[in-house]
Amino acid sequence: MGVADYADSRTAKPPRSSPRTEVHLRTLIDRKRFLLVLAALVALAGCKREGAATAAPRLALDAPIPDELPRETRLSIGDPTVQKQLKLSGVIDRLPFVVDWQNISGGPATIEAFRAGALDAGAVGDTPPIHATFTGVDVKIVAVYVREKPIYELATAPGVRLSSIHDLRDKKIAYSPGQAQGALVQRVLKAARLSSQDVTLVQLGSGEFKEALTSRQVDVAPLSGTILRRYLNEYGAEGASSIAHGVRDNLSFLHVRAAVLEDAHKAAALREYVTWRTRAQLWAHAHPDAWIEGYYVKDQGLTGSEGRFLVESAGKPLYPADWTEAIALTQETVDLLAEASGQKRFEARTIFDLRFQTIGAEAASAAQGAAPTDRPATAERSTP
Repeated sequence: MGVADYADSRTAKPPRSSPRTEVHLRTLIDRKRFLLVLAALVALAGCKREGAATAAPRLALDAPIPDELPRETRLSIGDPTVQKQLKLSGVIDRLPFVVDWQNISGGPATIEAFRAGALDAGAVGDTPPIHATFTGVDVKIVAVYVREKPIYELATAPGVRLSSIHDLRDKKIAYSPGQAQGALVQRVLKAARLSSQDVTLVQLGSGEFKEALTSRQVDVAPLSGTILRRYLNEYGAEGASSIAHGVRDNLSFLHVRAAVLEDAHKAAALREYVTWRTRAQLWAHAHPDAWIEGYYVKDQGLTGSEGRFLVESAGKPLYPADWTEAIALTQETVDLLAEASGQKRFEARTIFDLRFQTIGAEAASAAQGAAPTDRPATAERSTP
């Protein structure tokens, strides 16, 4: 779940009988606003393509990525949290290419922007690249981020008793296909030896989960971070609670439209961006006070204690140099979602671009003072 969801959670305590029609009406309004913004981005992208100064050589998806790139190379990136990390660490103007930053996050919005050609790269959880592939959007994963601690807990509506995942039978569960929360629900059901027929899956956007719990539209929903803490603070006295789910949920990706990687200049810029992105994330972890004050408090409107809770609940960011485990975990999710949805199964390794496999780990090693493994040129550039 993105930080935007945390800020959304600061709204007033909803009415006890909030009609479901209001939830769907708000969803339609938000979608209409997003599509209007998306149309503007598509028009802007078209103008910038027409004014491009240098045509980039075409690059095969298995060819080595060039080391050099023109300074005017332009990427459209939806990675709002890292954008702020780069800004607060003082290096955002030192990127060796031009970035059109887009305030787009989360799987559904990112995939729609990819489909429209309005976005080159976006930060998401572990499920959107799978959903994109299921729906015919050709994407590649270029960075793997592993959160040190679990992201979600299973929150219950006031008065609903849940002592373990085996108590989920016959429960109404908030479900968001195409988002990490949706895949998590499927993993939890599998771990509990339950099927979708043993529960009622209520399809909602992840931003609607908290309200769905408070209005008793659902019995259970995966919540995280400040939203979870505030929900328990507000409704714990009425019987709301949460439990750990016990399954893996800590993978996140930076993924791109595959067509972008066929542009030699943009591919080179993306390799650089993975390095700068990794170091910016590590800067935020190493400077929690500056990050909490500059982002969570001043930018997102949270309190200092809420920001510290988010930092501490995430732990240290990790960047594996070998993506074998990430690919295996993604394959498990592909198989699970294909079976649950009727989509055609595919090989997870096909959506990982292994040319980028070691870049995050090398950047992390260099940022922490260790010797990088085998690409010192990229890793040794100016750091946050």
